[in-house]
Amino acid sequence: MTASLGPRRDAVPRPSRPTPSGTGATAAPPPESGRGLSRRILGLAVPAFGALIAEPLFLLADTAIVGHLGTAQLAGVGVGTTVLHTATGLMIFLAYATTPAVARMIGAGNLPGAMARGRDGIWLGLLLGTALALAGWAAAPHLTAALGAAGETHAHATAYLQWSMPGLPALLAVLAATGVLRGLQDTVTPLVVAGGGFAVNIALNVVLVYGAGLGVAGSAIGTSAVQWAMLAVYLAVLAPRFRRAGTGLAPLASGMRATAQVGSWLLLRTASLRAAILITVMAATGLGDVTLAAHQLVFTLYSTLAFALDALAIAAQALIGTELGASRPRQARRLTEVMVRWGLGFGVVTGVLLAALAWVLPPLFTPDPAVQAAATAGLLVLALSQPVAGYVFVLDGVLIGAGDARYLALAGVVNLAVYAPALWLLAQAAAGGLGRGPASDGAAQVALLWCGFAGVYLGARALTLGHRARRDAWMTLG
Repeated sequence: MTASLGPRRDAVPRPSRPTPSGTGATAAPPPESGRGLSRRILGLAVPAFGALIAEPLFLLADTAIVGHLGTAQLAGVGVGTTVLHTATGLMIFLAYATTPAVARMIGAGNLPGAMARGRDGIWLGLLLGTALALAGWAAAPHLTAALGAAGETHAHATAYLQWSMPGLPALLAVLAATGVLRGLQDTVTPLVVAGGGFAVNIALNVVLVYGAGLGVAGSAIGTSAVQWAMLAVYLAVLAPRFRRAGTGLAPLASGMRATAQVGSWLLLRTASLRAAILITVMAATGLGDVTLAAHQLVFTLYSTLAFALDALAIAAQALIGTELGASRPRQARRLTEVMVRWGLGFGVVTGVLLAALAWVLPPLFTPDPAVQAAATAGLLVLALSQPVAGYVFVLDGVLIGAGDARYLALAGVVNLAVYAPALWLLAQAAAGGLGRGPASDGAAQVALLWCGFAGVYLGARALTLGHRARRDAWMTLG
């Protein structure tokens, strides 16, 4: 494969041939050079990065289009997307459970099994999406009210959320289909589909919002329609592969149960991550508007950098799953070492850039000098933590690729249990609750909060993930 294009759509990594002894063990291929491994990693990670930013771009386009309708409409979409983001974020396990399962079977030479697991993952996404869509439509008024929406804003938030529900089954099925292609080491197709969907989404939403006069509801309807169109494209790509592999299109309950079992652990892992983010926001909220605004700015930049790290993690999922499926633990260990160096190197580079731009970036987002100063302090702390973030994201992808979902879930609970009291202490110190008086300004408060999130929380994740990665148990789960 080339570094810029990745594998062909019909390409499937070939497993090593069995050894003549007939034991079923696979013969190790010649060691791959560091440059060759780097090309493989980039060939998966670069297109994956482009596909990852598609969903935020969908929501950004919705926000930009609706923003010209009025303040209440914009606020309503903000509330609705918060609920939608939470639901889809928790359901990311559909991709993260499918990718390593498909990759392992491909590595073992079991193409029919790989395609069957992918097919069952897509069906599970459709079924879960249908159930959540029905529940979400009924609960939309209550969910938006619980987030504080009232009056005209509540009406728009409810309309946006309800008309987003018809697209939810397709959205979750697309997550699983993306996982299938990643497991086949094809991250180019998801990039192409996501890019095309983004372009169509903008045009369709403009027509429905302004041309048809449907307002906020039109934006949600257009996005829902595009999500179904994207699923149709994925099925057009995958259905011939299902038939060629002899798996057919009808799901098996056992396959859906297997994906759901792994997915339940990954759901717990993701929930612990989101809980850590939520309690940090709550702590920032209690420290005043300046601190909250600056924290949100720093977190936005952290999230943007996380997309690139997530792309490395996705490459790790596919590559590690394939190596372990082919019974090549030594290659998996070497690949892990290379990817950890990539993660650390990326963290060093982005850390230096963040530190250099810490005084330049905040004025681009806010004219308030107090918020600018506070955000600069947070960015400096974030810059110091970037190598740790790179290490954490890569090892998270490695262990997901190995199918080590149970450990990731339990470690996530432990990390949260360590972080919550530490955050409370830091928030108390920032507010003056420890007898030393409140922090003199928002800069000190934001710095303390990010010492908690980037230092304590990411540090705890680095320790638990590093402890697991240094041992061999995760390489023998299959």
